[in-house]
Amino acid sequence: MALQDRLDAFKADFEGGKPPRNVPPEVVAIMHRATAELTASGQAARAKHAGDKAPDFALNDPDGHPVRLRDLLAQGPLVASFYRGVWCPYCNMELQALQETLSEIEARGARLVAISPQTPANSRKSVRDNHLGFPILSDTRGAVAEAFGIRFALPDYLIELYKGFKNDLPTINNDPSWTLPMPARYVIGADGIIAYAEVNPDYTKRPDPSELLPVLDRLRTRAAA
Repeated sequence: MALQDRLDAFKADFEGGKPPRNVPPEVVAIMHRATAELTASGQAARAKHAGDKAPDFALNDPDGHPVRLRDLLAQGPLVASFYRGVWCPYCNMELQALQETLSEIEARGARLVAISPQTPANSRKSVRDNHLGFPILSDTRGAVAEAFGIRFALPDYLIELYKGFKNDLPTINNDPSWTLPMPARYVIGADGIIAYAEVNPDYTKRPDPSELLPVLDRLRTRAAA
């Protein structure tokens, strides 16, 4: 099943109030309002896009080891997926879909990393729960997401909703700010130039990982020419 089909099925159950979630319509309306406002802000269009130079970064993996963009690119193209955190079911489904495509990504000479603002302990939980074979990097205080133009502040009414859900982002991320990255996926060529970018203010919409493969094929062909 394609990733978006899985996400749509989950969303239908969640917003339909099916047990065990039983989400009331007023909560769904608040979530829709927040998504609509973020979309209307135009921030996604201002984020880094194909043709831009990727911002350099050095982030720790769950074991505290630094991972540098330049070192990853020295091995070939990089697929970087920004996601919100282990508490987000849509993000977890995306991570699982990326894992299913990992062998095809690596067969094309590319690496895959996921980036979130959460603490290393929560990154380790993401790896365990989703049975991942690629690293999750901790973007402390969202500095890298900010550099890519995808970090945003939650409105007050959404913060109150998240508190009701027990999604305590300041604790999950060890960051007092209530900020998150918009879900985004980038393919960065070995030259540091972004070859593919997908940024969506609607966290329930994610491109299928199979869309990455033609991009990686083109980069491999270009490198061999």
